[in-house]
Amino acid sequence: QVQLVESGGGSVQAGGSLRLSCAASKYRGNFMGWFRQAPGKEREGVAAIDTVGGSTYYTNSVKDRFTISQDNSKNTVYLQMNSLKPEDTAMYYCAARGGFAGFPNKLRSSNYNYWGQGTQVTVSS
Repeated sequence: QVQLVESGGGSVQAGGSLRLSCAASKYRGNFMGWFRQAPGKEREGVAAIDTVGGSTYYTNSVKDRFTISQDNSKNTVYLQMNSLKPEDTAMYYCAARGGFAGFPNKLRSSNYNYWGQGTQVTVSS
């Protein structure tokens, strides 16, 4: 069974940085992503990566601040978050899509079928 284990969340002040990690096991597919959900809000796609081709995708609000990357030798995907803002506060989830078929909208949560347990990110002003 596929397992995704996130780590790296925490509390920082605005302008600070955090790096989230997502270690995958027994996963076969080529797309992984990071999503976030703040209290009272819908889950939002933050970033995604084609783990075979290397293409990356970001939601507009994090472009130029967040970077998604991978270490295939460790089956791990990272989310480097810089210049954090209070509005980045949320539970962050790692997700993975099984298989290798193409699909539209890389940041739509319904396109992913494996999820981690989440890691909390809190940014104070």
